[in-house]
Amino acid sequence: MDLVDVDRIREARKLLEGIIRVTPMEHARDLERLHSGAVHLKCENLQRTGSFKIRGAYTRLHGLTADERARGVVAASAGNHAQGVALAASLLGISSTVFMPTRAPLPKLAATRGYGADVHLHGDVLEEALAEAIAFAERTGAVFIHPFDHADIIAGQGTVGLEILEQVPEAATILVPTGGGGLVAGVACAVKATRPDVRVVAVQAEDAAAFPPSLAAGGPVRLTQMQTMADGIAVGQPGPVSYAHVASKVDDVLTVSEESLSRAVLLCLERRKLVVEPAGAAAVAALLQYPGEFAAPVVAVVSGGNVDPLLLLQIIQHGMTAGGRYLALRLRVPDRPGSLVSVLSRVRDLGANVLDVEHSRISGALALGEVEIALNLETRGPSHCEEVRAELQRAGFTVVG
Repeated sequence: MDLVDVDRIREARKLLEGIIRVTPMEHARDLERLHSGAVHLKCENLQRTGSFKIRGAYTRLHGLTADERARGVVAASAGNHAQGVALAASLLGISSTVFMPTRAPLPKLAATRGYGADVHLHGDVLEEALAEAIAFAERTGAVFIHPFDHADIIAGQGTVGLEILEQVPEAATILVPTGGGGLVAGVACAVKATRPDVRVVAVQAEDAAAFPPSLAAGGPVRLTQMQTMADGIAVGQPGPVSYAHVASKVDDVLTVSEESLSRAVLLCLERRKLVVEPAGAAAVAALLQYPGEFAAPVVAVVSGGNVDPLLLLQIIQHGMTAGGRYLALRLRVPDRPGSLVSVLSRVRDLGANVLDVEHSRISGALALGEVEIALNLETRGPSHCEEVRAELQRAGFTVVG
């Protein structure tokens, strides 16, 4: 199989001029201490449609023949590829149909329809929507636009790599969120052509990581199950085209935990003022989970920012818990007037914020004349949690959990 070369990626870049944005590179100083050098974020969450997908989708659709354009296109996606195809088709005057899982995030669903696609909801997971899209193509003659497994898609995504080398020419490591592999394949092809010394690392969610077993087996392997908040990179099996590129060009594949993903989303929001979806934050999650692992300067691609506000709220809460920003305590205190006020006053003096409190006299573990107070507190971090716990003990309150 012939791999996409840098000349093809450069052609895609010329094609995309005036269509896409050259997204900014943010200097993430707060992450430098973890890797002893400069860390930068390539902000594809600020791209048109909120992710890098428009690059590959427009490149693929522009290459269709007049007859293929007349037949229309069909795609399947959890959201970002859907939006990329819908916008590209609209710009090129091509009719588009998109199949999405029934649980696709509502903002992605609304945006895809807003870009002009005819959207159908089918199945609980992406693979079911994908099968229905392929069946639709066979029935109608519409051209199926694969989300990652096509040379034109890889060439379009590879334009991200060209921009990275121009914005951070001294880059030593590039981290790329990875599902089916189209983005990391394109970035690796673009970068390795002129800077073969740069380490290109694919980052997958550990509970939806198809590349490690596929690379071990020497070919694409299908996962039997997936469970991750990072729906944008939850791909059960690489395609033959993307697999060949990753196996040949990508240096490493790392996986990140759900805890690291939620911490990364929270960090991007709090410190960088960037709204990022869990899949888009996978490279930042790797920076947090593997301190000292990457030679600097490091570039982490932030691949998408299309996140449901309700999911974002849950992720923020999960990220704060993972970062030691919440503390749940149970105290036993004398059952007399003023005990609860005394506890809450002490918590206030320690600088913790009370989120909720429960006061109970009903427990078989309580002695006569005791009550139990359950507190959920917001703190400044793990060391503050320990300080609050220790100070409450020293103040004479019995901390039991």
